[in-house]
Amino acid sequence: MGTSPQRADAVLGIDIGSTNVKVVALDSAGHVVTRVRRATPRSVDDPSIDAARLFEYLEEMAVEACGERYAVAALCAAGIGEDGILADASLTPLTSALAWFDPRRTELFDELRHHLDPADDVGTSTDAARTLVGWAWARHQPGADRAATWLALTDYAACRWSGTAFLSDTLAARTGAWRPRARTWHTSRVHATLGTADLLPTVMPTGTVVGDVRSERLRNAGVLRPGALVVAGGHDHPVGGWGVHQLRPGAILDSMGTAEVVVAQTPAPPSHVPEAVDVSPGIHNTFGATVLHVEELARNVAWASRDPAVADALDRLISGNATPDDHLFSDTFHPGAAGGHTPFYAPRSASDPHSRASAVLGALARRGGLAVAAVQALAEPDAPVYTAGGWARSRGWLDIRQAVTGAAARVIAEPEVTAVGAALLAARALGWKPSVTAALNAGAEAGLRGAAAGR
Repeated sequence: MGTSPQRADAVLGIDIGSTNVKVVALDSAGHVVTRVRRATPRSVDDPSIDAARLFEYLEEMAVEACGERYAVAALCAAGIGEDGILADASLTPLTSALAWFDPRRTELFDELRHHLDPADDVGTSTDAARTLVGWAWARHQPGADRAATWLALTDYAACRWSGTAFLSDTLAARTGAWRPRARTWHTSRVHATLGTADLLPTVMPTGTVVGDVRSERLRNAGVLRPGALVVAGGHDHPVGGWGVHQLRPGAILDSMGTAEVVVAQTPAPPSHVPEAVDVSPGIHNTFGATVLHVEELARNVAWASRDPAVADALDRLISGNATPDDHLFSDTFHPGAAGGHTPFYAPRSASDPHSRASAVLGALARRGGLAVAAVQALAEPDAPVYTAGGWARSRGWLDIRQAVTGAAARVIAEPEVTAVGAALLAARALGWKPSVTAALNAGAEAGLRGAAAGR
């Protein structure tokens, strides 16, 4: 079936998240015209993802997003940074994708760490979440001996659609074995985990045109424009941050969801990087960099919420239906951090549930403020900070953040910032000049929300 001439061209932005997969369709003016959301398909027995099943989901979601009105002119996928698979020469998956949070990674990393050469130029910490741990796991799975390539889960659909094995550079930066400044692999780390660099595909800059979309399903559904482009996406947070960067060059994105991730594009790689900040290549900026700082949110709240009374107090404070007490400014709650460190209350902490909830949110707000400050120190002077994510739509949390940090929030109203960032990358590849303000719903409404948060 050919594409109906009555269909309008649209670009699709895809966000493959740990919990949900999102697809948005953007028209040439920059308006999000449709959006589709589904739970990320995981195995019943473990948190691994079947890449072939995910690909089927994405094709179904693309058809649904186009509906009866739109046709795909270009598409781009961003998402999970560390998960991946081994595939054969036809790009058929041979292994499942070991989730970045899978508990099996900790034991694997403990076995590996003594075999990894030191590397202070790989742009990120070396820990159990890194891709190289997944490499070591995958090479011992059934069928690994037939592998022709290793593919990032986020890039997999784009590889299938284009018929090209590749790796987006912002995902290469999550492996723990890629030198983002030199754009080379840390060979000894690759050999110690994947076994051979021959399995690594070509690394492409995020935003590069990979090839034409080849999809019998999309073509038969009548939603594929001839010559539609596959555009390399990459790691979700840098792609979302690049989208916000289009609002105002140098802008910082403070994304608050499962974790709080603060990200910005910089015109040049920073000369000194704090330990907690990750560095990956800049997007559409050959000489620049992406800087990234992550703090945990949801796990700390879940830990405190084991006490039902504290859970209720947290809900009321976050929603704005209650006001925190002076424990908001105390240091009686110590948040857990990356690596599985458990949160705890100090011995002198109050037992009152409302006070405990106030202390929890105050500590998280301070951590978030420090993350923003760390990225601001590396970003352009006076760079504005835009807030997005589920927590950014909670009035009480925004008030708490301002009370603790003294900074009002510029809220991005669009709920799918990463998917829209990916769609903007696809639009750019076509030479479109969509309104970024319209795409991110960051006009008057965002200003009003920011003003309201500041009161």
